[in-house]
Amino acid sequence: MYRFYAYKGCDGCRNARKWLVANAIEFEEIAIRETPPSLDELKQACQRHGIKPLFNTSGMDYRQLGMKDKLPNMSEADALSLLSQNGNLIKRPFLIGADLSLVGFKEVIWDQAFS
Repeated sequence: MYRFYAYKGCDGCRNARKWLVANAIEFEEIAIRETPPSLDELKQACQRHGIKPLFNTSGMDYRQLGMKDKLPNMSEADALSLLSQNGNLIKRPFLIGADLSLVGFKEVIWDQAFS
């Protein structure tokens, strides 16, 4: 089963949820703001995507914390720790399973990942 981290006000999250249901993929939905992905889940996603794609660069928290300037100088460990403490900083939706991680929703990418 996959863990699907989402925010109820996010169009991409709603579209991804519909896609998961339409494709009969079992998932547990978790509110990303209240319960961010664990450090281990973020490390797994970072291995696949790198650190910057995990950040919600269009979010208010990203801008308010000045992450555009801070992130290039942060260690990966510090960046992952920050993400694990603040779900608003994570690009969503965020889907994680034993052998898969997806960040953001692009239907073609999700189709390929599950084919």
